[in-house]
Amino acid sequence: MIAYLTGKITFKSPTHIFLETGGIGYMVKISLNTFEKIQHLDHCKLQTSLIVKIENQSVSGYDLYGFFEDIEKDLFEKLISVSGVGAATARMMLSSYKPDEIKNAILTENEALIQSIKGIGPKSAKRIILELKDKVGKVSGEQNLAFSPNNTMKEDALFALLALGFTKQAGEKVLGKLLSDGHSRTVESLIKEALKLL
Repeated sequence: MIAYLTGKITFKSPTHIFLETGGIGYMVKISLNTFEKIQHLDHCKLQTSLIVKIENQSVSGYDLYGFFEDIEKDLFEKLISVSGVGAATARMMLSSYKPDEIKNAILTENEALIQSIKGIGPKSAKRIILELKDKVGKVSGEQNLAFSPNNTMKEDALFALLALGFTKQAGEKVLGKLLSDGHSRTVESLIKEALKLL
């Protein structure tokens, strides 16, 4: 198990980074919360969670998820312990809301907020609350997408939405709507607003 990685960020996007340490470059999937913390950094330390992918009862690959804060990693691992909640859904939750917001939604049994996240239906929301309500109080402190330094904010946001499982058509529609209002936004704030509308 890889507990954490410390190294140089050689590539960065809102959904994943390449982290070089010891001459090895690791592709680490991240949430928007972590992206916000590391977007201006050249080096970082990420707590990690290694997810083994199983298809047809055999190992088909591995995904490495990284978290800037222990609280986010802890919540991610609690979420994926719930039946029916996979790593992609847990990352979607942590990209839509901050860990404390999810934790509070579980503690206050706010099913509406949890259901507002893509991939979470009424049954899953109830199950998350039921299974984690007594645990979250203890929270401690594939698509190949071409990111480019020359991408516009809209393109970066669209790539992130595609990586999170949305269609290109739906992503372009909601991003176009958001960008037409003339408000100034960062890439991560644009993605968060889009997630709430999709």
